[in-house]
Amino acid sequence: MAENKEITQARDLIKVDNELLENISVLIESKDAKSLLTIFSDIHTADIAEIINHLDVDEATYVFELLPTETAGEVITEIDENLREKILKEIDTKKIAHIVDELETDDATDIVSDLPDNIAEQVLRHIDKEYSEDVKELLKYEEDTAGGIMTTDFVYVNENATVQDAIDEVRKNAEEFEHIYHIYVLKETDELVGYVLLKSLLLNPLSTKILSIIEEDLFYVSPDTDQEEVANTMEKYDLVVIPVVDEKKRMLGRITIDDVVDVIHEEASEDIQKLAGLSEEQESSDSVFRISRIRLPWLIIAMLLELFNAIVLSNHEDLFQRLVLATFFIPVVMAVGGNSGTQAAIVMVRGLGTGDIWLNETLKKIGKEFFVSILNGFVCSAVLLIASLIFFSDVTFKFALIISIALFSIIIFATVVGASIPVLLKKLKIDPAIATGPFVTTSNDIVGMIIYLSIISYFFL
Repeated sequence: MAENKEITQARDLIKVDNELLENISVLIESKDAKSLLTIFSDIHTADIAEIINHLDVDEATYVFELLPTETAGEVITEIDENLREKILKEIDTKKIAHIVDELETDDATDIVSDLPDNIAEQVLRHIDKEYSEDVKELLKYEEDTAGGIMTTDFVYVNENATVQDAIDEVRKNAEEFEHIYHIYVLKETDELVGYVLLKSLLLNPLSTKILSIIEEDLFYVSPDTDQEEVANTMEKYDLVVIPVVDEKKRMLGRITIDDVVDVIHEEASEDIQKLAGLSEEQESSDSVFRISRIRLPWLIIAMLLELFNAIVLSNHEDLFQRLVLATFFIPVVMAVGGNSGTQAAIVMVRGLGTGDIWLNETLKKIGKEFFVSILNGFVCSAVLLIASLIFFSDVTFKFALIISIALFSIIIFATVVGASIPVLLKKLKIDPAIATGPFVTTSNDIVGMIIYLSIISYFFL
């Protein structure tokens, strides 16, 4: 009974909070390595990584160096990239090599690629030669491609194999490979024929020829396929793993669902950064001056463009002197118009990014956004008309109607422009995610102001 109890022990979920971090910081300060290791032995490696992410560099390095090699290998892949790079700079090359040896080839490649060239060469010299060659091969691919995120670890059998042969291969590699979803079937030339599910190995006699139970639906990608396209493909077809093949359909590696989850998170973070015209990598820097240098150009460009609005306003000085009420509604009209444009742009950017909207369908989609803008413009204009008459005693029905017409026009323009710019950028082979940044907002502000003042001037001057 005692033995069974030890075998079935489970980890409790923990909450990484300030109290826990304070306790750990005290133990680090007192160099109580034994107590720290006792704490970490009872929690998941992902939680250890989260704790390390909340420590300063010196504390994080001290904690990481305490971890056993196997645990360190699981933790290192979960640590924030910026912090991980700093920790690795402080660690002995041989320890890094031992850690890399514990990782799957895709994770090992990520770690080695973050190291300075001279350190990376030393690490590769200290690990198994065959493993080192696999990592070097993966380093040739761009980081954000299928080749950059694939692992060369996979179980395969020859097309002439039996179920017994496949089971033997699984047993032989079970210790080394963390995730085994499929057994791939290859020709003598390494050309991919198909795959067999683990379930099929259990349901068929040992002497069954592997080709007789092979799965017919085979999806695969090339090593230069963009990682976002890989993620979209796996999501579309509900895949947990996808093989990577070369132009001759020779098996190079596979991409598993855990890597794709990381890709989805990375791409989402990248798109959010691009909405403001920023770079995720540059924004993760600890340097205030570097972050400022990245943000300032966009702010200055936006400011210079908005100065055009000031010029437009100055040219309508007579209007504001004669109709002060017109100035009160500028923020309302500009904000609603800007939001309409941003909504349309985000929908279009997302659709183009996921492949839900194809380029040859964009005209139809822009048309749909146009009709949506008419409906939204009508409702918002009606609300503005009623609200201005209720809350402003000096507003006449004619004035309320005119500013409502201006708002209606601005919403339509902003929505169509917001939906069109991402399409234009996509056709120019520019990432459309940047369309929803300062460019769309500022252009809508300028043209929206011109529309507003032109309509007011036409009816009142």
